[in-house]
Amino acid sequence: MKGGRLPLTILGGFLGSGKSTWLRHSLHHGSFGRHHILVNEAAETPVDNLLLGRARSLDVLAGGCACCVGKEALLSKLRDICDAASGEAAGELDGILLETSGLADPLAIAKAVAQDPVLVRRLSIAEPVVLMDAGLGAEQLLTEPLARVQVETATRVILTKPDAACSQTLARLIATLRKVTPGAEISLAERGVPRALPPIGPEVVPLPLPSLPGGTPILAHRLLIGSEGDWIALSAWLSALLVARGDDVIRVKGVVRAPAGRLLLQSVRRSMQPPEILPENDGDFSGPPPQEGVIVLIGRNLEADLLARSWERFSGRGAK
Repeated sequence: MKGGRLPLTILGGFLGSGKSTWLRHSLHHGSFGRHHILVNEAAETPVDNLLLGRARSLDVLAGGCACCVGKEALLSKLRDICDAASGEAAGELDGILLETSGLADPLAIAKAVAQDPVLVRRLSIAEPVVLMDAGLGAEQLLTEPLARVQVETATRVILTKPDAACSQTLARLIATLRKVTPGAEISLAERGVPRALPPIGPEVVPLPLPSLPGGTPILAHRLLIGSEGDWIALSAWLSALLVARGDDVIRVKGVVRAPAGRLLLQSVRRSMQPPEILPENDGDFSGPPPQEGVIVLIGRNLEADLLARSWERFSGRGAK
């Protein structure tokens, strides 16, 4: 504790940057072991907590981004955690880590905590840690206002998935970040495992970053697939969707039933990650158990009704 206040670590990063994977690895190796973990998801169907079985204590705030729609729920939960960590329980908790949604502005969350008359006396902001996809980061800085805002607030920027990134692209991204957020610590991590930072010579020119308008809002849509599962149809439908609408679909995640068991399904843009088999025992998860047969699609220019009708037609569940 600092001055009797619990440290609050804010873990941010754009959609698909690998926050849950990095945190999962950190928990596995003992970091944040005595922290209360808060996972915020903009969608009503929580998924990210399924990767965090090592968490000592965990809560999920779903259905609203913590920097805007879900702000009051976040502040209320933080007060509850502070109350529970006082009195006879004082000293049992080293801090709180908030894994934000990919749509959150970490600075807005820090300001909300600082302006709360209770939390300003109970919490101290430890550091905003922001993750960025090493392969997609340059494009995000050029086109996504939110991605740029997120890294501008960071005291630590961790570039994820560096092994798949072009060395020239990675070098230019690092040079750009040093210009955008001077003084921030920059490091690399592959699935949570630290990687050595490559030397960046003076010949590497940072990206010229244009001014960005607000753009079309990014929204989360919940799609009911069905608990009985149709893995072949779903795989084909998702593949077709990402080919046709990959520029609009930023993130897909959910839990579905397949012949191999329960699968955690995730994609970033047009890249579908290998599904992860989940335990059948719900007691193995921190936070709420999986909502099977539901996927969340996050992106721009997507309409929930059209997505549902498309899936119904493709799977043969619609009107004949």
